[in-house]
Amino acid sequence: MLAESSVAVPETDVWCDWLGHGRHAGDAGLRARIAADTADFAARILDAVQAPPSAMLDLGCGEGLMAWAALARWPYVRVLCTDISQPLLAVAQAAAAERNVAGQCGFLLCGADHLAEVASGSQDLVTSRSVLAYVADKPAAFREAFRVLRPGGTLSIAEPLFREEALAACAMRAALERAPNALLDWLHRWKAVQFPDDEVAMACNPLTNHTERDMLQFAREAGFSPIHLELHIDVQPAPPRDWAVFTAIAPHPLAPPLAQILAERFSTEEREAFEAVLRPDIEAGTFSSTGRMFYLHARKPG
Repeated sequence: MLAESSVAVPETDVWCDWLGHGRHAGDAGLRARIAADTADFAARILDAVQAPPSAMLDLGCGEGLMAWAALARWPYVRVLCTDISQPLLAVAQAAAAERNVAGQCGFLLCGADHLAEVASGSQDLVTSRSVLAYVADKPAAFREAFRVLRPGGTLSIAEPLFREEALAACAMRAALERAPNALLDWLHRWKAVQFPDDEVAMACNPLTNHTERDMLQFAREAGFSPIHLELHIDVQPAPPRDWAVFTAIAPHPLAPPLAQILAERFSTEEREAFEAVLRPDIEAGTFSSTGRMFYLHARKPG
């Protein structure tokens, strides 16, 4: 159930805002592409499960992506939806009622690294999709997943990798220190707000202080065996995008969109010059995009 509190539940927060608007900026076509991509992520996560689970815990449930995918595949599974966002838990709870599956869903306000209210050995399956990347204590999250699983239970997750984005921002900063360049300065000012641009900041940021191999090691240290990890890197042409939509999109919930960065960190002349350079290619779709996601499937020895 939703955690009780004497404090009023906010209607929204950064997590809810991003899922509901920030990742697609209200563009119907982009929203449809994201829905298709996330459905594919969910299917890959669940494909790793060898036997139908009776109890499943979803870390960072968001709007309920993994819960609805699991219930469509296994109609009798009971799903415990957890999240650090009360507004998102409220969204998921309302969606469960609309789908007539409220009786099979529980809702718990907590982080992936602190599942104290979940009994040890109570779950057959633990899932997450783009959640652990934001958790500061990732080893603790793996230990908690291991604890709540029954012997023979499965951990199946899909997580994005943002480290390369930060390394690119670091490279821009280093290049500017060697030789000033107006266009590179604008690009750096944009990316450095959304991702760390030096090694110290990268090491302190949960989004960028790990690789897929670190996550594999965290799973091993928690006690999981066997473990399978797949790294997926997809480079593909970016579709033509409307400039207003492009600048309104944020790459993750903790980053401001380009439009905000331009308004706050660029002069009027710089904004106009930057748009003149970048906008034609964005609207023509001449750039490529790179997505980095890893899938990790592991079992608790039984």
